[in-house]
Amino acid sequence: MAQDDYPPQPPIATGLAGRCPRCGEGRLFKGFLNLAPGCRSCGLDYSFADSADGPAVFVMLIGGFIVCGAALWLELTYEPPFWVHLLVTLPIALVVCIGMLRPLKGVLVALQYHHRAEEGRLEKR
Repeated sequence: MAQDDYPPQPPIATGLAGRCPRCGEGRLFKGFLNLAPGCRSCGLDYSFADSADGPAVFVMLIGGFIVCGAALWLELTYEPPFWVHLLVTLPIALVVCIGMLRPLKGVLVALQYHHRAEEGRLEKR
């Protein structure tokens, strides 16, 4: 089947689910963050996908806002000692950041496929 023979998949939903951006069936990831070489259902080659540092940037921005907000709330509400911040805020940071990394990478790869994004090339005149 050609690329246009597949019904369009919503990139956000398929990316969050970690599914193939073309068919929505195959797995996008081989491990936790490693992309599979291709889709086992439709045969799409994932070599086009390069999310680079995009997921990490979004995790730092969104996760940092959540974690700093939680730490600020904890400080202003209870005024705990520093070690309590370490026991409470550090696990929150790990869960939020690691939990967001894979879905965001999936979304960025699915958006690359949806918009047919690829590396820029210089034009020869």
